Amino acid sequence: MEVVAYQALEPFTTKDGSTIREYIHSPAQSLAEATLVPGQSTRRHYHALSEEIYLLVGGGGTMELDGETREVGEGDAILIPPGAWHELRAGLNGVRLLCCCVPPYSHDDTHF
Repeated sequence: MEVVAYQALEPFTTKDGSTIREYIHSPAQSLAEATLVPGQSTRRHYHALSEEIYLLVGGGGTMELDGETREVGEGDAILIPPGAWHELRAGLNGVRLLCCCVPPYSHDDTHF
């Protein structure tokens, strides 16, 4: 059984500019927590291979997905298909989210 303690996770910055802590990275999928400080945004990008699901667990902001923009907040889940351009801008309280990627997150699959 693999159990990962939050305290053991080392944060790192992804190519899009968010700070993440990766809980699990298996050959099939990955699960990470990402954070953006108030006003910070990810760099607009897409993943050619990975489908992502964002689950906002704190704060909120503005999500742009393939030209459609809307306000998002705690409790919202967002499906990001492979090839979809996207950008998340944190609101006044920043944003904290869980991100599931299938196949798993890879710097090489992040395109600008």
